[in-house]
Amino acid sequence: MELLHKIPFFADMKNYKKEFLKFDVMAGLTVAIVALPQSMAYALIAGVDPVYGLYTAIVAAIIGSVFGSSDHLVTGPTNAIALMIASQVKNFTDSDFLTMLFLLTFLVGFIQLMLGILRVGKIINFVSHSVIVGFTAGAGIIIALGQLNQFFGISLPKGYYPLYVKVWQTLAAIGQTNLFALGLGGLTIAIILVCKKINKNIPGSLIGLITSAFLVACFDLGAHGVKLVGDIPNHLPQFQLPQAFSVGRIFDLLGGAIAIAIVGLVEAISISKSIALSSEQRINPNQEFLGQGISNMIAAFFHCFPASGSFTRSAINYDAGARTKLAGILSGIIVAIMLVFFGPYAKYIPNASLAGVIIMVAYGMVNKHAIQKIVKSSRYDMVVMMVTIVATIVMPDLEQAILMGIVVSVIVHLLKTGEIKVKLLKPDGQASFKEFPIRDELPGKEPNGVTLVHIEGDLYFGSAADLEGKLHKVLDDPYTAICILRMKRINVVDVSAFEVVENFISTLQKRGKRVLLCGVEPAMKKFLDKLGITAMVGEENVFLAEEKVYASTHQAFQKAKALLA
Repeated sequence: MELLHKIPFFADMKNYKKEFLKFDVMAGLTVAIVALPQSMAYALIAGVDPVYGLYTAIVAAIIGSVFGSSDHLVTGPTNAIALMIASQVKNFTDSDFLTMLFLLTFLVGFIQLMLGILRVGKIINFVSHSVIVGFTAGAGIIIALGQLNQFFGISLPKGYYPLYVKVWQTLAAIGQTNLFALGLGGLTIAIILVCKKINKNIPGSLIGLITSAFLVACFDLGAHGVKLVGDIPNHLPQFQLPQAFSVGRIFDLLGGAIAIAIVGLVEAISISKSIALSSEQRINPNQEFLGQGISNMIAAFFHCFPASGSFTRSAINYDAGARTKLAGILSGIIVAIMLVFFGPYAKYIPNASLAGVIIMVAYGMVNKHAIQKIVKSSRYDMVVMMVTIVATIVMPDLEQAILMGIVVSVIVHLLKTGEIKVKLLKPDGQASFKEFPIRDELPGKEPNGVTLVHIEGDLYFGSAADLEGKLHKVLDDPYTAICILRMKRINVVDVSAFEVVENFISTLQKRGKRVLLCGVEPAMKKFLDKLGITAMVGEENVFLAEEKVYASTHQAFQKAKALLA
């Protein structure tokens, strides 16, 4: 029993109130209604039978809610992960396809679990928001274009084709469009748009699929060339031990598994934190890592593909009034009930209608508000986002696109932090100073003057060259007799970069000039002591930072004036 209480769901159940139940049941039902068409659509994106999407929506939702940190996160199939799955397993033969798919699910879960055990939740911070926005937008474009042939009812030869080939083949065969399929796909999109306009909580996707299936059954549209989903087993996912696999197969999938694991965790943590801003729940990223990992590992034994947190279903879960993790568990149970009792009727659902649902989902993946915000706020982030979008569309493997986005974002960050801010301070009233750019204001204009240099930013090897160039201007000033270095806003320090400061001080002293240090934080003081810089300038010439703005700077300036006098 003590072990159960360490599992988030059972720990929460100790304080469960009976008045929560009606809210959790209603939220679970609402999420399940949305999950049914979404899961089938995402399974098609992943390149598998729709029933595997339903299995994933059942098992992942239940296990993810039991072990996860968030009260409102709903785990299951997602659009971006489904597209990555299709990219990863596209080259395997029919006989190996499902074996490799379930092995991929297990590997994704294992990687996520290890990250949770190692408590490296901060690794998510290395994947910037611009990379995720760009990847999601690019994935949306790929998903929408990849469904054109189904939407128009055009049959293409079996096998995997790059996106541009698939689109070209579809356009080349546009004369073979099945008008019945096109009509059903268009009707589904129209129903979704109308339902959104009336009330965003109306399950337009489900209504569209039910309407299309009803028309197919009434008018026998399958006989008119409309491709249908076909029979879906109306039984629950069965437990099955993994089939024989080799170390070679694991290495074949490892790169993609790492990418899917990281993107899945980014999705889950981002969604959880986003909802937590409103719910005021504290999210434990490492526990969410564990929850997502355990969910995928267990799901691998129940014919499921990799899952993650769904933004749509999680937002609906919260908006529908979910109080606890029980709502997510109930959503999976209700999907299971729907599968058992209504599964046989799914055979009438036309592929064109599912394509319409997928196209609308893909359209929603292009976050226009986030893109506009990035474009307006930062050209650096815009470059990262655009590179990721293009890489996602062009590159054959999506993990390469994500890796490129991460690499570009790191390079851009290094370029941004490679410039160090160096300003000159001049007295501006009593105990106050005014900043001047070093390029606009010469250090000293009077013989035997005091030059006060303010250094700000990340002082590390990447900014050393920039700092050296700017400090060189101070060395060239013939009027400086005493130089004060203000170190109040130096964020990062490494030895290689601080050698520039050490050489600067040494050169000034060799020229018979004195150096004072001010705004020195306690941690910086220890660093200066270890490097021997405190001894170079003298303990009495180091002024520690104080709470009052410019207090230590004023003290250093007064001492410099006294020394000159």
